[in-house]
Amino acid sequence: MIDDSKQKKIEELTPEELAVLGEGALGYIREIEIREAKRLLGGEARVAPNSKLFCLYNADGTPVSISGSREAAVGSAFEHELMPMSVH
Repeated sequence: MIDDSKQKKIEELTPEELAVLGEGALGYIREIEIREAKRLLGGEARVAPNSKLFCLYNADGTPVSISGSREAAVGSAFEHELMPMSVH
């Protein structure tokens, strides 16, 4: 039987706890807006106005890669030896 009183909700995890989640083997994929991609890539980055972009992050929130499809982001996760998780 699991003692629910000792389990934390994901919203309650600290950045330090997230960083070690999955012992560094987990990453998450989230769709991002164009302005976020430009911020991550630098102001000179050229992104088509109607682009759909997905960012792969380490569990601690560090961006790893930006892809033009969820499938490509999953592929990037495997290339970086991360188990991809989707967040919305």
